[in-house]
Amino acid sequence: MTFQRFVLVAVWVCIVIAGCDHSPDDQQGQSISSVPVFSKEIQAGIEKHITEQTRLGNGHMRLDFEGEQLALKLVKVHTEYLAKLGPGEYFACVDLASDQGNVYDVDFFLKGDIDAMNVSETTVHKVNGKPLYVWKQDRDGTWERRPEENAPLDLLGVIKGHDEFEFFYRAVVPEIREAGRMWIPLPSSDAFQTIDMKSIKTPGKQETLQDREHGNQVLFLKLTPADSQKTIELAFRVRRLEKGVYREDVDPALYLQAENLVPRDTRFNRIAQEVVNGKTGDLVRARALYDYVIKEMRYAKYGSGWGKGDAVFACDAQRGNCTDFHSYFIALARSVGIPARFAIGASIPSERDAGGVDGYHCWAEFYTDGSWWPVDISEGDKCSSLSTYFFGHHPANRIEFSKGRDLVLDPGPQSGPINFLAYPVLEVGGKPEKVKVEFTFKRTVSRKTSAL
Repeated sequence: MTFQRFVLVAVWVCIVIAGCDHSPDDQQGQSISSVPVFSKEIQAGIEKHITEQTRLGNGHMRLDFEGEQLALKLVKVHTEYLAKLGPGEYFACVDLASDQGNVYDVDFFLKGDIDAMNVSETTVHKVNGKPLYVWKQDRDGTWERRPEENAPLDLLGVIKGHDEFEFFYRAVVPEIREAGRMWIPLPSSDAFQTIDMKSIKTPGKQETLQDREHGNQVLFLKLTPADSQKTIELAFRVRRLEKGVYREDVDPALYLQAENLVPRDTRFNRIAQEVVNGKTGDLVRARALYDYVIKEMRYAKYGSGWGKGDAVFACDAQRGNCTDFHSYFIALARSVGIPARFAIGASIPSERDAGGVDGYHCWAEFYTDGSWWPVDISEGDKCSSLSTYFFGHHPANRIEFSKGRDLVLDPGPQSGPINFLAYPVLEVGGKPEKVKVEFTFKRTVSRKTSAL
């Protein structure tokens, strides 16, 4: 692959840092701004380009890739990566999907005035989450595109040892016409992360709850129509350790039980028995199931059904996001007597020191020979060179919000136990409502590299 270099002026560094320039110690109650103002114009510019190309392509954006012409539709603009590279130069990262369900992460470079920009270069960066190249910033401030093969761990999303950062959780109450109730995860300290709550700014009346089985801390808000469009802002200081195999005083049999979306199913047992046939020991059997899920599943976020952590859906559709990958693995492991459990939080970018975080991320653990083994199957699927690392490790650059599924709270939602808790759960008049949420971070231990 030909290397290409793009000069980024100092304004890029200033903008990324400013996007998260919120000090909870001395600015409590102030708004957290995670996206520079002009990012809205960049988003509008790239969406205008894709809309026009889709019109010209008779309903699909046409893109040449590896000797064929892809027919794609817009899935998502990654607002956390929109950037001004210099005078009249901009960058956008966009997910586009084919009718066959393959998802392409495409990098766009744009030039021109902020209200009249044109695309100057288009490159496929990832296919179904698997990177084709990575970005590295050199000492002279230029960015270099490098092949994924043999890339350093920090350019592939992994920080070993420990990491420290401020994490900002921001949500906006939608327009509500009657009383509402909201549940938000409050990350807590454990052997692998130390959480220091720096500030909480919320509308309504607040209370801290704890779920009965897993011990998660949850912020509970009572809202009224007067709270519509108000913001919720939580700021944490986090010190996180890389997680390896560890021991914990807990009954592993608790993690053989079925859950609402990880049920007992004869298909899981049949598939798992076929996968582990002839293999001895739970560690060997768990690795076989891990490899099986990577082989059979495809990281693809399109259509409906994905993102709920529905093991049956994952088994049938053989696609989804991290919740689906890990729910499927947990179901298979439990069906052959291997305790396994779920946790969710966010993965902090390893390649840069501030800015947006691309939503939640989840992972799993399984139990054997007195120890818990952390796994991250969807990340292992995205990058084959990391599949061995993610069988037995979770990197330091993440924050855990909550553990487990089917969380029971008092008071809890009328709809019943919470499936898993990362984004806010809101009920208005007893009916679920969506909440706009965004995560940003600012690293307090500087990394040597950064990337687009």
